[in-house]
Amino acid sequence: MFVQETVLTDGIAQLSYLLGDTDTGRAAVIDPRTDVEVYEQLARKHGLSITHIFETHIHADFVSGSRSLAQRVGRAKIYLSGDHADYQFDGEPVVDGDSFDFGSFHLTARHTPGHTPEHLTFEIAESDHRDTPWAVFTGDSLFVGSAGRPDLLGEGQTAQLAEALYHTLYGYFLKLDDFVTVFPGHGAGSACGADIGDRLQSTIGYERRTNAFLSYPDLESFCQFVVSDAPPVPWHYPKLKKVNAAGPEIMDRLPTIPALPPDDFRRVAREPGVHVVDTRSMLAFGGGHVPGAINIGGRPEMSAWAGQMLDLDQRLLLVVESEDDLDRIQRLLVRTGHCNFAGYLSGGMKAWEIGGLPLETLEQIPVQRLRELQVSDGDLTILDVRAPDEWASGHIPGSKHHFVADMRDRINGLDKNARYATYCASGYRASIAASLMKSRGFSDVSNVPGSWGAWKAAGFPSEQPEGATA
Repeated sequence: MFVQETVLTDGIAQLSYLLGDTDTGRAAVIDPRTDVEVYEQLARKHGLSITHIFETHIHADFVSGSRSLAQRVGRAKIYLSGDHADYQFDGEPVVDGDSFDFGSFHLTARHTPGHTPEHLTFEIAESDHRDTPWAVFTGDSLFVGSAGRPDLLGEGQTAQLAEALYHTLYGYFLKLDDFVTVFPGHGAGSACGADIGDRLQSTIGYERRTNAFLSYPDLESFCQFVVSDAPPVPWHYPKLKKVNAAGPEIMDRLPTIPALPPDDFRRVAREPGVHVVDTRSMLAFGGGHVPGAINIGGRPEMSAWAGQMLDLDQRLLLVVESEDDLDRIQRLLVRTGHCNFAGYLSGGMKAWEIGGLPLETLEQIPVQRLRELQVSDGDLTILDVRAPDEWASGHIPGSKHHFVADMRDRINGLDKNARYATYCASGYRASIAASLMKSRGFSDVSNVPGSWGAWKAAGFPSEQPEGATA
């Protein structure tokens, strides 16, 4: 019997797949994430042995788990693209047309460059109908309502990859039957494509009719659309590409995080290359935190924002709401390559407070109060830290735009002595920005919980940049 399990990794919106045949007992995993126990557990659930691990391409947004999974299950081989690939670790090369027999089904590799030069798509077909695939595992080539961006390898390769993506979409995918199911490598929220749809699967027929990337039949207009529609490239993507090409470190278990009493925590925090990351909610952080801490809340999107804001070689000191959260927080961090932990605050902020150690606060301004200040306080700068496309779609009148990701290395164009209130869509990124600003010496910064969502819900006015369309 054929078995398929889809693993959605929230926060990075990554999709990986386990496929197996319970009669032969063989199974494959496509694009495993960093923490790989989930695949072993799914294989055991169905009485399967993972024998094949396939990579569609060199990933940029998360650390691949292929090497860790191969070691964990013991007998699986890793299969990597043999076309224009830059892998620097051992794996079985796969080229266009290679087929793999699992009993009731076959997987066939197709070279689908565009997002990357080496990219592979895997067709799945019943063994009795090998020439009629019923689904494709598209990696980052074709998404629901979108397609893989061709600009992650730099301007020097963007034009060539955009042309390759055009031929992949129009010369391969659009020639498949309408009934073929599309299982993509990412869902909504990933920056590997523009405006990816929130459904986890689609069909070729539906995408043919609705996907904007499939509505530009001439190469020139397609390439112009693809390049102009791409969101900003996250800072950590080029770094993780190098990690995944070289071969990620094998992780047989999560790294150890030492428990540090408050005095030791404070001492280590002063060491070079150490950053204090407070993973509590914005309101808890605002009420009192370790001086200099950055607030990256322990929600699923922590993976992406830790990748955006923190260097891979930085040693991290963690503050958690509860020590029961530590394992979950750690998984979110290792998925984007952060494995260098200096420790965590044993006993949490309660122990810090009881120890009489210094506290800082971050004022939280509700949107109602922000509206009052907007009218009465001419010295307050309202800072929109959302992405450029969010800003263009509508923002608080009179606010100033400064994307939080651009604050990572330095904060240019802002006066450290001025008064600021930061907002984003919900307050999550605004708290990252506000805490970062305070750690860099900005004297008067507040956060707006609820942010743009609360502002709109309250019925307050909005505006758009001149010439922008909703």
